Amino acid sequence: MTAQIRIAPSILAADFARLGEQIKAADQAGADLIHVDVMDGRFVPNLSFGALVVEAARRSTQLPLDVHLMILEPDHLLKDFADAGASSMTVHVEACPHLHRTLQNIRSLGCKAGVALNPHTPASAISEVIHLLDEIIVMSVNPGFGGQSFLPEVLPKTAQLRQMITASGREIALEIDGGVHTGTALQCVEAGADVLIAGSAVFSSKFSVAEGVKALRESVANKKPV
Repeated sequence: MTAQIRIAPSILAADFARLGEQIKAADQAGADLIHVDVMDGRFVPNLSFGALVVEAARRSTQLPLDVHLMILEPDHLLKDFADAGASSMTVHVEACPHLHRTLQNIRSLGCKAGVALNPHTPASAISEVIHLLDEIIVMSVNPGFGGQSFLPEVLPKTAQLRQMITASGREIALEIDGGVHTGTALQCVEAGADVLIAGSAVFSSKFSVAEGVKALRESVANKKPV
């Protein structure tokens, strides 16, 4: 289990006109990794980034780039994202009919491999591939758009996944993504999450990136996953 809760700002909420500047600001503010939401307009009802944005992000920071592939048939794009500088790639169990092979492909490219679970998908969906995982993302909103409200019904599943990780004996990051802010972060950690993915709680016109990261970290200060 990681020694402290890690903060992963999601650049989906960043000011795209100043993307490099905002990534650097998150880095300087003490973020632990940068989360990149890739959407294809098919698996989720929105379009976002491709490999070129990952490449640009890599030029802006040395932090790990946590690339979240919300796309159908991700295998044919894995090498592009790895070459662009992804540190890890997470695919959705719901989008991968051959999940075991997809995770093997990610690992063969030298990246950490992860699986994301939509709110309706049970924790048991990853039981047969947990030995291939470096991270698990619990979606606490239905994926496709930023700024949605947190779904507290995913917290029992988060706790179940923490138990599965502990039983596996593996170092697997348990991330939670969607509606994470200072008012919801603590319950995520108490359920077992050790990586908080946050968009508008970090990137906002109402406060600086540094203030956002600081407030989020303070909201879970001295707390560790159960």
